Amino acid sequence: QAQLKESGGGLVQAGGSLRLSCAASGRIFSSRVMAWFRQAPGKEREFVALIRWNTGRTHYGDSVKGRFTISKVSAEHTVYLQMNTLKPEDTAVYYCAGSTQWSWHPNEYDSWGQGTQVTVSS
Repeated sequence: QAQLKESGGGLVQAGGSLRLSCAASGRIFSSRVMAWFRQAPGKEREFVALIRWNTGRTHYGDSVKGRFTISKVSAEHTVYLQMNTLKPEDTAVYYCAGSTQWSWHPNEYDSWGQGTQVTVSS
């Protein structure tokens, strides 16, 4: 399993932007796919976006399409989530995760970061 550490969360006004980072270490290439999930209080963990390390292929959840962009810098073993036009409903703890599977189901992910809080004020 890879070790993952998120950073970049914070408080932002609606309509603003934030960029999250996920630094991977350890058994990086055991995780062929990297994803972002989020979880708001009292809600289930929600898929946000995923990217494949070797091809850069991406996939997004419906609620963030057109506003969020996932990217990677392989040489730095880092995955990013650029979040634009943020809404109050984007408020959640955002988690970086790694998997061997191309999947948007959290159960398929075996490496997780500790999470970073994103709060969007109205």
